[in-house]
Amino acid sequence: MNSQQEFVLRTVEEREIRFVRLWFTDVLGYLKSVAVAPAELETAFADGIGFDGSAIEGFSRVSEADTIARPDPSTFQVLPFDRDESSPKQARMFCDITMPDGQPSWADPRQVLRRQMTAAADDGFVCNIHPEIEFFLVKSLDTDGQPPVPTDNGGYFDQAVHDDAPNFRRDAIEALEYMGISVEFSHHETAPGQQEIDLRYADALTMSDNIMSFRYLIKQVALLNNVRATFMPKPFTDHAGSGMHTHMSLFEGDTNAFHDPDDPYNLSRTARSFIAGIIEHAPEISAVTNQWVNSYKRIVFGSEAPTSATWGLSNRSALIRVPNYRPGNVESRRVEVRNLDSGSNPYLAYSVLLAAGLKGIREGYELGEPAEDDISSLTRRERRALGYKDLPTSLDQALRLMEQSELVAETLGEHVFEFFLRNKWREWHEYQAQITQWELRTNLDY
Repeated sequence: MNSQQEFVLRTVEEREIRFVRLWFTDVLGYLKSVAVAPAELETAFADGIGFDGSAIEGFSRVSEADTIARPDPSTFQVLPFDRDESSPKQARMFCDITMPDGQPSWADPRQVLRRQMTAAADDGFVCNIHPEIEFFLVKSLDTDGQPPVPTDNGGYFDQAVHDDAPNFRRDAIEALEYMGISVEFSHHETAPGQQEIDLRYADALTMSDNIMSFRYLIKQVALLNNVRATFMPKPFTDHAGSGMHTHMSLFEGDTNAFHDPDDPYNLSRTARSFIAGIIEHAPEISAVTNQWVNSYKRIVFGSEAPTSATWGLSNRSALIRVPNYRPGNVESRRVEVRNLDSGSNPYLAYSVLLAAGLKGIREGYELGEPAEDDISSLTRRERRALGYKDLPTSLDQALRLMEQSELVAETLGEHVFEFFLRNKWREWHEYQAQITQWELRTNLDY
């Protein structure tokens, strides 16, 4: 037993924790959990917890059902929702999923990302991630297919609004900080009921764990405030959707590999090729970064959502924005990827983004001139004339590009790649089969 495992056992005993929840995600990014009693933790560390992998979306076939969840003691945190001394205290740990012989499961999104982090490390890099996570607070999720009702009518950066959950962001930040998830900023976003909370940077795997914890905590805090939270990319026709703008940087030891003081934009050759890699491969990875039918309603009809694979200096209509708040600050030089939405599986989304950027570095991709136009206001013909490559406008189009992508297949691995495509094609075909209210209003009297 190593020192981290001993620390977990000691903490569980000292803090009288009654249940430890072991977390992992399926291929689509849904959180899975199994609770174990403290007396079972030593066995869980030694042997893992066996479960039926064929019952989890995308994990294994019936003939390969025996799967092991192995808790990662470095992710141990006590959960913050004990309202009184009589409540049983709970903690959580993320798990790595393995086969019975100890080999990493080909279906575990955490392992997919770990492979890319290893590839980055082989090239001398550590990837840091800092997401801006948007979501909506609504009065209820039980709407029978009708639009939800937002909890307020606030707008961007509103200080105070008369809403149904006036203490929500304070409670949410306290819960996140309690679990060691550092928050940089929080504010009301542009749409009624829309919130944004930005997490302080961490390595890609830690941040993906933090995002999964974030979603869980936000939903729990909303419940405690008698409202509900949704990470659906675009629940309202007339309002902007919820993105997860992600700031990325590569470090070589303590040195920011993206900074060059002699470049006009303070961007190193490494940063330029990284950006070029994401721009080149953005259309084929779009099904992973924007995985739902609804995701493309945000991209096509959203506010400040990128429609083309472009980059720009402080240009919020571009796919990749280079923030310029502190241009001479070496540590802060980073790129902001703006197509991700809050409904993505962070492990897989960051895997394909990192893979695309690293490919650009390895193969020396050249970066063109930055876009200065408001790209969302340009017509398709104007975008083409300027040499901009359009992003997919539907899940159907995104899946067709993904099917042809060697990059995505190699990054996700054959198992996740094939399951993801099968699942998403099913989603698209179910969506196509629907007769919408718009069709009935428009065509019924023909």
